[in-house]
Amino acid sequence: MTKRIALFLLIAMMAVLTVSAVAQQASIKGTVKDENGKPLVGATVELNNLDNGKKTVVKTDNHGQYYSIALTPGNYKINLIGSDGKLIFYLNNVPVRLAVDNVFDIDLAQQRAAAAKESGLTEEQRQKNEKIKKENEKIRGLNALLIQANAQMKDSQWDQAVATMEQAAAQDQTHDVVYGTLAAAYLGDKKYPEAETAFTKAIQLAPPTSKSIGSYHNGLAQALLKQGKTEEAMAEYDKAAQADPAGAGMYYYNEGAVLTNQGKPDEANQAFDKAIAAEPTRPDPYYQKGLNLLAKATLGKDGKMIPAPGTAEALNKYLELAPDGKYAQSAKDLLASIGAPVQTTFGTQKKGKK
Repeated sequence: MTKRIALFLLIAMMAVLTVSAVAQQASIKGTVKDENGKPLVGATVELNNLDNGKKTVVKTDNHGQYYSIALTPGNYKINLIGSDGKLIFYLNNVPVRLAVDNVFDIDLAQQRAAAAKESGLTEEQRQKNEKIKKENEKIRGLNALLIQANAQMKDSQWDQAVATMEQAAAQDQTHDVVYGTLAAAYLGDKKYPEAETAFTKAIQLAPPTSKSIGSYHNGLAQALLKQGKTEEAMAEYDKAAQADPAGAGMYYYNEGAVLTNQGKPDEANQAFDKAIAAEPTRPDPYYQKGLNLLAKATLGKDGKMIPAPGTAEALNKYLELAPDGKYAQSAKDLLASIGAPVQTTFGTQKKGKK
């Protein structure tokens, strides 16, 4: 009998101990809603015990609800973490107690409204500020990608620059500089149809007063030329010069170079004359014009070369502007070949071999 009583007492003590252990654990639950008042599904909720440092992580279900059991009672900090790992919102010093329903909801719409009210802002003002903040964060990210892509292009890492700018274009479809830089990367990577599409998009997005429109038309012309679309490319060079008068000298020079390569010296010299009119101190158009005129030289009855009018003037003007230029020696040799004097300054003759 005594043994039975002892066994019964032992079992009773174990039951008491078990019940006591379970009773020391608490639970917590709540519902998380986004800024539009809708359940936030799959959000990460961190339950940090401020007394012992223990952390429990749970996820919200399809109804935006989270639930955790077997928590040690105490004061908690509840963190709501976004998919990017950044803290969205938190509740601090949350008391989790035994034998009670520990319910702590997070409604981001209400929290934002309360914060705006406390700051003295209307809901409309708060939304406007929030929009500006997000836009600024987006721009900072785009700027970082642009800097990275430009560095990659500088090192001729064209495929990497393309990948970087494709990432930027996926994030933003409203800024011309994104597509302009993407187009330049495509052009360097010899992806000419893609470059054509990107330059066209950049032109469409650029404000009418943008200083970049000229360079976009110039780049589009290059992409078109690489695809054999010469007439379209010529039109783009003209558009570049009209959109960006300050760079017209370069755009018309590019047009003249293309026409020269196509064996159209007269049309080329018309473009070079436009380049000279737009930028009189640019030396290269004079030299190229002189070369094209030289090709039109004829032979007199005495067998001597008769250069086309303006040949010597064009070559001498080049030497005046670029006496040590890359074509300087060639210009001197060409002048000698037609028996024309070399001039130190335009209109001032220098004695030398003919």
